[in-house]
Amino acid sequence: MVLGLGQCSLDYLGRIHEYPVPDAKCEFSGLVIQGGGPVATALAALSRWGLRCVFSGMIGDDAFGQTIEASLREEGIDTSEMVVRRNGASQFAFIAVEPDAGRRTIFWQRPTGQPLQPEEVPLDKIRQAAVLHTDGLFIDASLLACRTARQAGVPVVVDAGTLRDGMLELARSSDYFIASETFARQLVGNRDPLDACALLLDQGPRLAAVTLGAAGYAALCDGEVIRKPAYPVNALDTTGCGDVFHAGFIFGLVQSWDYGLCLDFAAWAAAQVSLEMGGRRGIPSLSGIRRQGYPVSI
Repeated sequence: MVLGLGQCSLDYLGRIHEYPVPDAKCEFSGLVIQGGGPVATALAALSRWGLRCVFSGMIGDDAFGQTIEASLREEGIDTSEMVVRRNGASQFAFIAVEPDAGRRTIFWQRPTGQPLQPEEVPLDKIRQAAVLHTDGLFIDASLLACRTARQAGVPVVVDAGTLRDGMLELARSSDYFIASETFARQLVGNRDPLDACALLLDQGPRLAAVTLGAAGYAALCDGEVIRKPAYPVNALDTTGCGDVFHAGFIFGLVQSWDYGLCLDFAAWAAAQVSLEMGGRRGIPSLSGIRRQGYPVSI
């Protein structure tokens, strides 16, 4: 079982020709409505690939929250540890996708209820998990979850999108710390992303990596540098690619693959996501993974 603790969202996505100048009208097309959020989308991929998943996070008691929870249940994810805040608004995003430019702009609102609290973390389930995955949004809850997992010998994977307070402390309680390019630049400026990996490894993880979009990824582990370009695809929308990269890495861990294969599969899965609008529509199927030649034992 993989337990994920972190963000869940409802995403509205629309295609635009180019980003508008201020005080202009901009027509969009191809509206897509999907569940989103780094941890929630990673669990959606893992559930489709045959792993049992439990989500720990929070939503408001609004219509968006109901849709978010329903989307997770439809993916076969256990939502019994999801907390509903009364009179709260759920996390929501509108994403303007520019396919011709290969970029997107995200407008989002945080959930307005009280953040997930440490006493709401399902510690017993964490101790029983094969992997704990978190994005650190609810930092106090995430730190308790990670420390509990480490004490129980449960591997901890962190998705670090933004350098927020407590993230380096979270790195000290993690085994696999995979950061975005944005996080790396906030950490070390415009230096080589491997510098960020080295700094993160000094905190204690076994592996540190930085995802670099179309440039691929860079990682350090066991004194080895792994740096590879992205799989070449005609990307339509990069929403969710990083989330599924983390899912791919976790899937490889559960399959007992070596780190190089875990990262390679993560990059391939992320590339497939970019072929569709939204973070979940393009998640490759288990049969597609097998056809690609990955040694799946599920």
